[in-house]
Amino acid sequence: MKIFFMAVFCTLIFTACQPQPLNTQTLITEPSYDASLSQQGNLALVSTANSGIQLWDLQAQEQKYTWLHGGSDNTAFDVALSPNQDFAASLSRNSVALWSVVNGASLGWWSLPSTGQSVAVSNFGSLLIGLTDGSVMSLMPSVSTQSPSLIKFLGHTEKVNSVSLSADGRIALTGSNDKQAILWKAISGQPIHTWQFDNRVIKVNLNNSGSLSFIGDSTNIAKVMDNKVGSTLSQLNIHRRKMNFSTARFSNHDTLLLTGTPAREVRVWDIKTGQSLANWQVQRTKHAQTKGAVVYSVANKDANQILTISSNGLVETWPAPIH
Repeated sequence: MKIFFMAVFCTLIFTACQPQPLNTQTLITEPSYDASLSQQGNLALVSTANSGIQLWDLQAQEQKYTWLHGGSDNTAFDVALSPNQDFAASLSRNSVALWSVVNGASLGWWSLPSTGQSVAVSNFGSLLIGLTDGSVMSLMPSVSTQSPSLIKFLGHTEKVNSVSLSADGRIALTGSNDKQAILWKAISGQPIHTWQFDNRVIKVNLNNSGSLSFIGDSTNIAKVMDNKVGSTLSQLNIHRRKMNFSTARFSNHDTLLLTGTPAREVRVWDIKTGQSLANWQVQRTKHAQTKGAVVYSVANKDANQILTISSNGLVETWPAPIH
């Protein structure tokens, strides 16, 4: 009995000490499939269950565009914004679409040779699409000829779970169920580095320049790699058996890493040491279909504030840790 009361007391203390967001903005109340924050934290791209793909201006607190993905499968389960905020991409099981953030125009729609899994978009509108058959499409649309350049990367042997592009679209990073993360040239398909893990690679992310890679597997191994030499810069100091990541982004001139999980958790990490500097849990909502919430995307609003958007439809603002 004594042990029971101690456990309850500790739980109440932990709950009471949870940091609260500085600000909360409700974007949607219906279910969503995915969302992406712009790097500057002023735009949010949300794929809703019933109201299409919505682009929101978070500063003006208004919706800019509504897009319909099109095709026989209208459900866009993965979305992405380019670092310069010029382009948006949406991915369904059988097609990928490119949109202009500048004027809201549709810039292209392409069917896929296999089931889509993950998408990324560069500052120039080039796309990277990971497929469940283990292949990756590097698609470079041409506005002048309407005939895109396509490279099919075949370096993986199983489902590609996560893809990332450098801002200029030249460097690609892909992670797969084959326990590999591969850094390669998106324009030629030539591999640069191949990193072998003991378990499935779930999440990957590049910094803007393509000089750093984040790689997280299906257990508790997450590393920051130096792409120039191919060696480990740091390994995140995770003190539990399993920690999967639903999102990751380099921040603060590549000194910090922002991450989110499918279990409401947001963390800020020191890239050089791999130490956790701060952590929060996004809020639950009454209308949520489940008790938890998936953190879809993280970004810096400014040097002092961090934004999150999650499956509960909330955009939350958090204080950046002193670093």
